[in-house]
Amino acid sequence: MDEERTEAWWGRRAWALLSAVRERAPLVQCITNLVSMDIAANALTAAGASPAMLHCLREIPDFTPRCDAVYINVGTLSEDWLPSMRAAASAGRPWVLDPVAVAASGFRMEACLQLLALRPAVVRGNASEILALASSSDSSSSSFKGVDSSHDSGEALQASKALARSSGAVVAVSGAVDFITDGEQVVSASNGVALMQKITATGCAVTALIAAFVGADPSDALAATACALAIFGLAGEIGMESAKGPASLRMHLIDALYGLDEQTVTSGVKIALVL
Repeated sequence: MDEERTEAWWGRRAWALLSAVRERAPLVQCITNLVSMDIAANALTAAGASPAMLHCLREIPDFTPRCDAVYINVGTLSEDWLPSMRAAASAGRPWVLDPVAVAASGFRMEACLQLLALRPAVVRGNASEILALASSSDSSSSSFKGVDSSHDSGEALQASKALARSSGAVVAVSGAVDFITDGEQVVSASNGVALMQKITATGCAVTALIAAFVGADPSDALAATACALAIFGLAGEIGMESAKGPASLRMHLIDALYGLDEQTVTSGVKIALVL
C-alpha cells in the first residue's frame, strides 16, 4: 500500500467511490437472507446502486453475468438456495460473501467453505464468524452466539489475515472498529454508533454496500471495502443525531446515506493504516 494513503487520501477515495456508485448505478445481485432483503435493497438504492434480489437457479446463467457484482449471504441458508449461491459465485463477476452464523451447524460451515473455495473478492463478518471460518471450528464452540459476536474485532485480526492469505479475498472484521486486510496490509474503519447493533441486518446491509463499491471499481477491493464500511458508519452517525431509538435510526441512516455530500464524506470518514 502506498504511503500516500493518508487520512485525507482516504476521504477523497471514499467520495470518489460513492460518486462512482451514484454515477454508474452498479447492478448488484443479492442472494441474501430473508431478514435482510428489505434493508439491503434500501441501503443499495439510497447509495445509488441497483439491487436485484434474485436467487432462482434457472435465472442465474442469463442474469448474473450482466451484473456488476454479486452479494451472497447465508443467514437463512437452505439446501434449495445453495446451488444458486454456488452458480452465482462461479459466474465470473466479483462477489462478496457474508458467512452469517457460520459455526451454527456443520451444514452451514461446509456451505461457507465451499463458497470460499470459489474465490470471493471480499469476505465480511463479525469477529466470531471470521474466527470460526478461519479455523473451521465446529458448532460445539461455547462462545458461539448466532449472528451476534462474542469477540472483539481486534481478537480476530490475526485470523482475518490468515483467512485473507489462504482464500485470496480481502477480509473485513466488523466491530466497534472494523479491520480490513488483504493478508498483509491492515486498515481500520472507525465510523458508526453502538445503536446500529440494535437494528437487525445492518451488517448484511453494509456487506451489500461493499459489493456495490467493488462493482463500481473492482481494481482495489481493500479500498472499496474500507470506504463502504466507513461511509455506512458515517451515515449511522448522522442518522443518530435525529434518532430516538433503533427504528428511527434505521430510517435516518438510510436518509443520511442518500444525502451524503463531498464535504461530509471527505471530512467525516475515519480510515487509517494499521500496519
